[in-house]
Amino acid sequence: MDLWRRAVAVDPARPFVTAYDEATGGRVELSHATFDNWVAKTANLLVDGLGAEPGERVALALPVHWQSLVWLTACFSTGTTAVVAADGEQGGGVPEGDIVVADAARLDAALDAPGAREVVGASLHPLGAPLQDCPPAAMDYAVEVRGFGDRFAPAAPVRPAAVALDSGSGHRYTGSDLVAAAREKATEWKLTSADRVAIIASTSDPLTALGHDLSRFLAAVHSASALVLTSGADSTNLQARIDMERVTAIADARPEPPPISGTIKPLT
Repeated sequence: MDLWRRAVAVDPARPFVTAYDEATGGRVELSHATFDNWVAKTANLLVDGLGAEPGERVALALPVHWQSLVWLTACFSTGTTAVVAADGEQGGGVPEGDIVVADAARLDAALDAPGAREVVGASLHPLGAPLQDCPPAAMDYAVEVRGFGDRFAPAAPVRPAAVALDSGSGHRYTGSDLVAAAREKATEWKLTSADRVAIIASTSDPLTALGHDLSRFLAAVHSASALVLTSGADSTNLQARIDMERVTAIADARPEPPPISGTIKPLT
């Protein structure tokens, strides 16, 4: 994915995503280089471990999380179509796909999903620990991904006109569509590589909380901005995190976002 490659090239050592774990309050920070390493390993897992071919559908039954952003970027890098749960499918939605990647809460449903030839379980542990209990018919992402290469090169260039994202309810986007949407949103929000964008989301929010075209995520990639993923459940902790992380802009998809003090750009 050229959009991501350009962002990494600006300065691989810079922080790209800082994520707070809703359950423990733990904090994880990944540089562009570290995130890129996870993307490469996941792309190699898709192609070499799961036999994914360009155009195949990879269903992501995952919430907003740094690992789900890795999976999205790996899908775009391999020319597979990322399929995410449509609005209203929080907590139980498992989209149809040739390969299904599910969190622990949806793993059993993923194993029963029609048409899925491979199922991958993701613990979403803040430090990438394995699942506590992985069924024999599923692959444990955290265990398997570490054995794959740190560099990924597709066998053929990814076609910009191919469908890269299916976010349900008729929302289907080519790679060119996603790049255009990212550029438009980054321009609208006036983002630069100096910005730190907070995305307020909980573990019950589907990936469409990033926009049906994922532009809340991809705009930051386009501008080489940093991301901060955090829940807004506790407004006091949220304000403290916003201040500590030196956030310059907030993308909050909730209907009634809490007031945040300071000179921070609200992004819609």
